[in-house]
Amino acid sequence: MSNALVELNACSRDEFVAALANIFEHSPWIVEQAAAKRPFAGIGDLFAAMRAAVDQAPADLRMALIKAHPDLADKTQRARGLTAESGAEQNSVGLDRLSDAEYEAFERVNTAYRSKFGFPYIVCVRRHTKDSILRDFERRLPNDLVTETQTSIDEICRIAALRLDQSVTGSDRLAVTGRLSTHVLDTNSGKPAAGVALELVELAKLGANRVVMRTTTNTDGRTDAPLIDGRPVPIGRYELTFSVGEYFAARGVPLSDPPFLDRITLRFAVSEPEGHLHVPLLVTPWSYATYRGS
Repeated sequence: MSNALVELNACSRDEFVAALANIFEHSPWIVEQAAAKRPFAGIGDLFAAMRAAVDQAPADLRMALIKAHPDLADKTQRARGLTAESGAEQNSVGLDRLSDAEYEAFERVNTAYRSKFGFPYIVCVRRHTKDSILRDFERRLPNDLVTETQTSIDEICRIAALRLDQSVTGSDRLAVTGRLSTHVLDTNSGKPAAGVALELVELAKLGANRVVMRTTTNTDGRTDAPLIDGRPVPIGRYELTFSVGEYFAARGVPLSDPPFLDRITLRFAVSEPEGHLHVPLLVTPWSYATYRGS
């Protein structure tokens, strides 16, 4: 449930803290410090006050903040119960339904990371796919303690920014979401391609691929809603498949049997979770082209 910033500015300190206590995992002291700086002109100002509380905290309190977070994909912690926010975030990337191979991979890197640094590996999972989380684990493991402590704090603040964006409404927004979109142009007729069935799939190395969306293009050759919107576009590899054979057949376009182009699959990668990635398709019964749009 969202809270209006104007109401948070006016409510009691205890009500303010209760409404935002879990923006930072099990660390209401951050919200308590921010409460004293009200009123806030915008959500950006509110988040800046929270970030300042973290940055100015003594080292032992910052370490307690890091250690308040759960390990990723940890079955024991799930049995004890995660916070609602952590559970939803881990579920969004599929950490509640790992294959045996994926679970073993997460368990291995969790153990290696904790053994070296003495605290859990923390990453803003809503910006990632399972594969990119595992790659990030491997990339960060060689870091020294000072670097990894700061990286953990930065990731905690990314998590908090996303939680705050979901929890508070105001005149401004935090720059925490991205968008993935597509557009199909029938260059045989020179018109937008309406009625093209398409499927977006998130690719995985160890486990099963995940279908993100199935939909059909509208009269403008676009989808009624972006393929991904209102959240970060997770870092990872994807396939976008267009059923163009059915589209041209339904319009009476002469085709070979079977059609030369039946289903067109574009494989691409996302590296900027907060960016706008546009993946269009320009198609005839015999050719197609694409490019990286924005």
